[in-house]
Amino acid sequence: MSNIPLDLKALKDAGRLRVVWEDGEEDFPFAFLRRQCQCAHCVNEWTGEQILDPATVPEDISVETMELVGSYAVRIHWTDGHSAGLFTWERLRELRDDLSGKG
Repeated sequence: MSNIPLDLKALKDAGRLRVVWEDGEEDFPFAFLRRQCQCAHCVNEWTGEQILDPATVPEDISVETMELVGSYAVRIHWTDGHSAGLFTWERLRELRDDLSGKG
């Protein structure tokens, strides 16, 4: 089974990112995803401590644009101006399990 999604859509009206895999799909709330960013602006590279204060991410945050990075990730350009983080397919799978209680 491939980790590469079959489809990826920003459902702006619903405030969710829909990811479709061979074995199912998941809708990730935008605010949840933005709070999960693992880039150096959001997480201390040395300690792993979260720098981003989750309370500063507005509930109505949205996706401006998205771009594929190679065949392994997506870069999301958020309405708060942030776009440094990459969400790998593996990371989205982990977050999927967290949302569904499998993780």
